[in-house]
Amino acid sequence: MSALGPDGGVLIVGAGLAGCEAAWQAAKRGVKVRLCEMKPEKKSPAHRADTYAELVCSNSLRSNELTNGVGLLKEELRRLGSLIMEAADATRVAAGGALAVDRERFSAYITEKIRSSPNIEIVPGEVTQLPAEGVRIIATGPLTSDALAEKISELVGGKSLYFYDAAAPIVDAESVDMTKAFFASRYGKGGADYINCPMTEPEYKAFYDALIHAEEAELHDFEKGERLKVFEGCMPVEIMARRGEDTLRFGPMKPVGIRHPVTGKEFYAVVQLRRENEAGTMYNLVGFQTHLTWGEQRRVFRMIPGLENAEFLRYGVMHRNTFLCSPELLEADYSLRTDRSLFFAGQMTGVEGYIESAASGFAAGVSAASRARGGEPYFFPETTMIGAMAAYVSRGDKTAFQPMNANFGVMPPLEKRVKGGKRLRNEALANRALGEIDRIVSENGWDGAGADREGAGLSDGRES
Repeated sequence: MSALGPDGGVLIVGAGLAGCEAAWQAAKRGVKVRLCEMKPEKKSPAHRADTYAELVCSNSLRSNELTNGVGLLKEELRRLGSLIMEAADATRVAAGGALAVDRERFSAYITEKIRSSPNIEIVPGEVTQLPAEGVRIIATGPLTSDALAEKISELVGGKSLYFYDAAAPIVDAESVDMTKAFFASRYGKGGADYINCPMTEPEYKAFYDALIHAEEAELHDFEKGERLKVFEGCMPVEIMARRGEDTLRFGPMKPVGIRHPVTGKEFYAVVQLRRENEAGTMYNLVGFQTHLTWGEQRRVFRMIPGLENAEFLRYGVMHRNTFLCSPELLEADYSLRTDRSLFFAGQMTGVEGYIESAASGFAAGVSAASRARGGEPYFFPETTMIGAMAAYVSRGDKTAFQPMNANFGVMPPLEKRVKGGKRLRNEALANRALGEIDRIVSENGWDGAGADREGAGLSDGRES
């Protein structure tokens, strides 16, 4: 094996969500792991903390409902023994029907687990060359350093793509004027966990006009003459607003189902703030990812009722994300077709979202561990969300491949049509998937903590 990697083990580059999940799964299966991470010696422009699995955008892991694609994926990972889900459930903050976490506690929880594992060795420092031998997982994420990204591009023949991602600002809770704002649920789901900043029609129109004419920050690494590519799920609020005056009122500022808890009054538009940490001292502006200059963020977002004197603890930022054209390159276990001992995991494979990245790390970690022990790769069945996402990555449209969140559209349809609408259909798909996950756990002897019993082999998850 490469000098970087342990003999008979797995070398993993990158300690983000995917890399940590992959390392944990391989280590729990008795495989020695060498985890290379450039922190704290070097950080990407979007990273701030020295800990692993840092959440650089929202602190929300999105829906927790089984009738939502990512909600199903969360439950699959829980039952399989995911470290990321263990950490998320242990550090969650109130967020109604969504699963949101205290990002500092979340990252610290995972870091402690990784550092305390006897089978994981941490190697600090930047990796600038692709290790040539042994079982390897590249999980450096969409913010892969330029030097390593260049080597990956050379390996895959220049077949790399990119898009721009954005994060929302965070404000000090004490600086929110609660004589104008109020607590309520998000669209009637869960408890009164969100701060709501309501707007009248004149207030909304003044805010909208200021937003669409505000100055954006410079994209230093933007390639002149190319069209700006932004992932739909993290589109900057100012770009979304330019689609039309009512776009925000049907999107992140949707007032439907939100009434003042005392007066019962309805509003023309509402900005919602979600708790950022367990203590409730910080809140982020939901759906307000932005690329405005910091000065413009202060000016425009302080036009929101209740935020006139808001103290910004973190401003919104935009950064460039890189991902592979995976259908041309990867198998459904996330290994490279031309080198089945080299795996990729995380958002660079074309899965989009925190949980989706962790799921790809889980799948890659399981297969890499099997490979390191002389076994065969492991493929989760496509009737599970973890398997369906892997299939999408390996067999998606090569000509128009784009990052994808977990959704029921990537899963094979039910054998029989379910009457009663989309929700009942999704319930049936979720029940089918969780039945498969329970079968996998049972047949492989996994103990629900990501480990298989001593000496137990892997039963291929594909249908016989």
